[in-house]
Amino acid sequence: MAEREIYPLTFDPVFKDYPWGGRNLGNKLGRLIPDGIVAESWEIAAHPNGSSTVNNGPLAGLTLAQVQAQMGLALLGENNQDALARGKFPLLIKLLDANRWLSVQVHPGDEYALAHENEWGKTEMWVVLHAEAGAEIIFGFKPGVTCEHFAQAIADHSVERWLQKLPVAAGDVVFVPSGMVHALGPGIIVAEVQQNSDVTYRIYDWGRPRPIHVQQALDVLDFTQIMPTVLAPTYLVKDAMLSVEQIGVCPYFETERIALPAGGSFFGFCDGSTFEIWAVLNGAATVDWAGGALTLTGVSWALLPAALGEYQVTAAEQSVLLRVVTPEG
Repeated sequence: MAEREIYPLTFDPVFKDYPWGGRNLGNKLGRLIPDGIVAESWEIAAHPNGSSTVNNGPLAGLTLAQVQAQMGLALLGENNQDALARGKFPLLIKLLDANRWLSVQVHPGDEYALAHENEWGKTEMWVVLHAEAGAEIIFGFKPGVTCEHFAQAIADHSVERWLQKLPVAAGDVVFVPSGMVHALGPGIIVAEVQQNSDVTYRIYDWGRPRPIHVQQALDVLDFTQIMPTVLAPTYLVKDAMLSVEQIGVCPYFETERIALPAGGSFFGFCDGSTFEIWAVLNGAATVDWAGGALTLTGVSWALLPAALGEYQVTAAEQSVLLRVVTPEG
């Protein structure tokens, strides 16, 4: 791999026009989006249902899947040997614009998904970027639920009686493990970090004429998820020049939310163990490495290859960023 081909990658996203979407990725976030309904923007994606394309540097024009095939461990890092063997990028990064309720749904874990779908399972995390007053999500069950009670509720179209609705606001973090019943509600925009999977089992879809997946859902729902709440961040660093919150730790990804004042910097090192995904959620920041510099503004993303080496992220103005890595398996 030529040294000039190891640099932070940015991508043209893939857009999805699911019926619950709208125009707020453009209207609220200032993103350039196509005409019509835009429900999801797959920002960093290498999946059969959508693969983002590099738009900067020597690798421009290649899909992420093609970059992985070309770079191998230099891109993914030692922590992702299984993903490399499968020829599949580990994570999928999205923006979601919910203008109507998403389906009430659940995602399977790895064992069930690999056995039934030839896909990984799907654990995900939302960072709420925008929420209208009174916005809610469906997240977990109310007390007293059982599999039998819920199966009957599905049959008689009364599932809402068992579902917890949870208010959310901008800045909230929601961790959604496989097995968790959930749905985004209207007026919410989130950044989503998830396993690279597109397996969703719909339980209830508000009368929309789309398939539902009752038996699969009942197979994988976790009925111990009673009245869960939003994630409480843990501060790793907190001072005037750098704030680092740990906001999501699981076997598939670890995420930090970083706040920098104008002129503040974060120093990092891609040592070959994992790639890093950086987002500027608001503000503007520059990523400097041995081969050059890349400026990002909110909301935008970059993929730092595992072999990049030392880098520095410096804020041009007060900024909030995400840093996502994959843990050692």
